[in-house]
Amino acid sequence: MSVESVADNMSQSMAQDASQNMIVCENLVKIFKTKDLEVVALQGLDLTVPKGEMMAIIGNSGSGKSTLLNILGGLDVPSAGQVTVNGLDLTSLSEIEMRRYKSATVGFVWQNIARNLIPYLSARENVELPMVILGKKDPQYAKSLLDYVGLSSKINRRLYELSGGEQQRVAIAIALANRPALILADEPTGGVDTKTTEELLRLLKRISVEMGTTIVLVTHDRQVSSFVDRVAAIRDGRTSSEFIRRQYKTELEDIDSLSDAATSPLPYGETHEEYAVMDRAGRLQIPAAYSDELGIRGKRRVKVSLEDGRIVIQAAD
Repeated sequence: MSVESVADNMSQSMAQDASQNMIVCENLVKIFKTKDLEVVALQGLDLTVPKGEMMAIIGNSGSGKSTLLNILGGLDVPSAGQVTVNGLDLTSLSEIEMRRYKSATVGFVWQNIARNLIPYLSARENVELPMVILGKKDPQYAKSLLDYVGLSSKINRRLYELSGGEQQRVAIAIALANRPALILADEPTGGVDTKTTEELLRLLKRISVEMGTTIVLVTHDRQVSSFVDRVAAIRDGRTSSEFIRRQYKTELEDIDSLSDAATSPLPYGETHEEYAVMDRAGRLQIPAAYSDELGIRGKRRVKVSLEDGRIVIQAAD
């Protein structure tokens, strides 16, 4: 097969993935360079997120999860690889197209309240602001969004008159203002208590189910993970594994039972099952606990064999 044929097949595959999925990342690389230092934040990351899914991304500090979120939000550009969101190739957008993408296609919810809200504006005025930027101010829709997030009686309150949880509800309404296809949330419950966390996650799940909005949460909190059906774990700049809920739930009537899972005494492993992620080239990351058990962490060579329908990995010696 020629190089041109391989390229054509990959392009067709990407186009098919883009039509079925909200997010498709292929071999994503991000390198940060300073005068004396080069840091590789993403090292060939692959990720696919179906349209309408609410999923979480977890990882240790420095794993690359925030870098990924910034790329998906159009706040940063990859050094290599491809990233498609809602059919748009983010690496090929012009500056004007990227500004419109950030305003109309994606909504943001940040842990830092200062990035969500303007303190001297009321809740309603904050929600109207993204509409004004696009020239589509709709006071009635702004009011209905605040009602949807449970703040109908506080639409004229300013930042200092709202609790932390209420401020995040306003932030969610702002993220919905221009009817985005995708919401990106970076530690959206990091500054609130457990009860408020559950309420906010229940609200986000409701948005995903009722509006069909794709929601990607970046978090280190396993409680957040319990509210979603899929969790992607990033390690060393790559998607290392995914946790899939054992009983997949998508209907609105299941929202309460999803929240019950977050407060149940069951260990995380009993609600989700872990799967290693293999890229198109057949590469995967072996869980660290397994590598340590076999004594192969850091080894360049291991024995791989096919035995009784299973792939077996052994230390080279």
